[in-house]
Amino acid sequence: MNPTELTPTAVPPLVFELPAPDISAWRAGNTGTEGVWHFDSGRPGRHVMISALVHGNELCGAWALKGLLEAGVRPAQGTLTLAFCNLDAFDRFDPGNHDASRFTDEDLNRQWIDARIDAADTNERRRAAALRPWVAQADWLLDIHSMHEPSAPLLLTGIQPRNRALARAMRSPEYTVVDAGHKDGVRMRDYGRFGDLDDNGTRSLLIECGFHGDPASRAVAQDQCVRFIEQSGALSADALAQQLPGWRLPDAPCQWALEVTGPVVATSSAFRFVAPYTGLEVFEKAGTVIGDNDGVPVVTPYDDCVLVMPSVRQARAGVTVVRFARRRLL
Repeated sequence: MNPTELTPTAVPPLVFELPAPDISAWRAGNTGTEGVWHFDSGRPGRHVMISALVHGNELCGAWALKGLLEAGVRPAQGTLTLAFCNLDAFDRFDPGNHDASRFTDEDLNRQWIDARIDAADTNERRRAAALRPWVAQADWLLDIHSMHEPSAPLLLTGIQPRNRALARAMRSPEYTVVDAGHKDGVRMRDYGRFGDLDDNGTRSLLIECGFHGDPASRAVAQDQCVRFIEQSGALSADALAQQLPGWRLPDAPCQWALEVTGPVVATSSAFRFVAPYTGLEVFEKAGTVIGDNDGVPVVTPYDDCVLVMPSVRQARAGVTVVRFARRRLL
């Protein structure tokens, strides 16, 4: 197919049904860092951290953290940190224009390298500097996100085998993404010790819970919190079930690893797909045209290629609009 013959992919409007949580009672935190709560059991154990609102329009994690705080969840051993991250972006949230509150100046989840954080020249870099001490001391990190498009939940492990093993132990969700990150910056879950390939005792996962505005994303976020806290040893499964009844969802029937082989990076905001892909589409033959990047056809690089999180809602030069992956059993 000639790329000039492609019909631009329409970006359909999506109904945002998940309301914004009222976190005013929890905004101050108890640490001196706005939005950050820290609880110490007084007993040896891991420093466990759960972060939400890295993007201001990703509400499901804020609901989950609010629920943990309202339930009075405290670690039986080690410490637990709960962080509402990009509060300035969240303050701008408008369900009718939710993409506008993803960030204020730039993506907070691409700033996690010390040189960028130390520059402190944007709102997100200054916020990363405030959050950095908590991220740096964490042993286990769960970073809760949601997606531009309706899609099945995805658990991102990075390329570290220790994180892949944790994903298996959590037994949900069905799809795990094994990837090395993004070219346009370092994610929180890859910062510092979390990025080491050797098993240094850390674990870091990023959960994409589904579409931003789908109430089901809240249930996924809650489920992943319970599973992660249990695996960390901070609280037992029985204690979590008692304090957070109904939060744990059924285990996945099986678990698949989506091994990312590379991204498609937009050269401009004109990038378009040939169909309204939402993710997990499998293309049987290599060379299948899936999009157009300023007149250059975008084709699948191998047989049985899977699309991971395709979206043009944030398309502009330098932004990843989809990633290609191979599917294996986790």
